[in-house]
Amino acid sequence: MANPELIPAQQLAAKARTPFPGESDAYRQARQALLAEEIEFRRHMTRLVEQRRALPPGPAITRDYRFKDENGFEVGLPDLFGDKDTLVTYFWMYGPQRERPCPMCTNWLGAVNGNAADIKQQVALKILGRSSVDRQFLFAQERGWRDLNFIQTVGDDYARDLGLINADGSENPALVVFQRDGDAVRLFWASEMTGEMADPGQDPRDAPDIAALWSILDLTPSGRPADWYPKLNY
Repeated sequence: MANPELIPAQQLAAKARTPFPGESDAYRQARQALLAEEIEFRRHMTRLVEQRRALPPGPAITRDYRFKDENGFEVGLPDLFGDKDTLVTYFWMYGPQRERPCPMCTNWLGAVNGNAADIKQQVALKILGRSSVDRQFLFAQERGWRDLNFIQTVGDDYARDLGLINADGSENPALVVFQRDGDAVRLFWASEMTGEMADPGQDPRDAPDIAALWSILDLTPSGRPADWYPKLNY
C-alpha cells in the first residue's frame, strides 16, 4: 500500500494558533515558519527510523564475551536477551578505576530508569559496566534507580573490541543494539558518531539526541550552555 501524499508542512503550520493573546505579527510569522521546519524535521526523523529498521543483517557476534549478571552467574551475550529477540545495551563509564561514575552517563541513565519498566516490555535492556554488579547497584540505590538491570563485563575483551578503553585507561560510553537471529546474535545498530564527526563548536552527539537533558534545554531561549555539564551533586 502506497504512502498517502503528505500535506505541505507550511499548509499544516498555518493551522496553528498561539494560546495566549497579544502576539505580534513578527512572532506569529516566525513561529509559523519554525513550525513548518519542525514538521519537516519530524518527517525526516520518521524516514530515518524507517531506514534504520531496514538495515540488512549486521555481523554475527562470534566472540564469546562473558558477563556476570545480577545473581553473580557468568553468562554469555545470548543469555542477556532473556525471552526477547532484541537487546539494548549501554556501556557506562563506571570502571573500577573511577571513584564515581561519569556524570553524563548518570544523567542519561536516570532518564532511562524512568522508562525502563515500559521499555523492557518490548526489548531486553541491560546496563554494562566494568565494575562489579554490587558496586553498580549501590550507586543505583543512591540515585533511587529501581528498574535498571546492571551487568558486569568479565575481563575487558568487550570494551576493548568496541574501542571503549583509551590509552590512558579512561573509558567511553557505548549504546549498542543486538538482535537474535536463530541461534546467532547479530549487531543491529550501534552509535557511530565519534568526536571526529562533531560539527564546529559542538560536542559529539547522536541525532536525534538521546539525552533528555539537552533535548529539554534545546526548547529554551538560551539553549545548551556552552561550558556546562551535569554533576552528580549540586
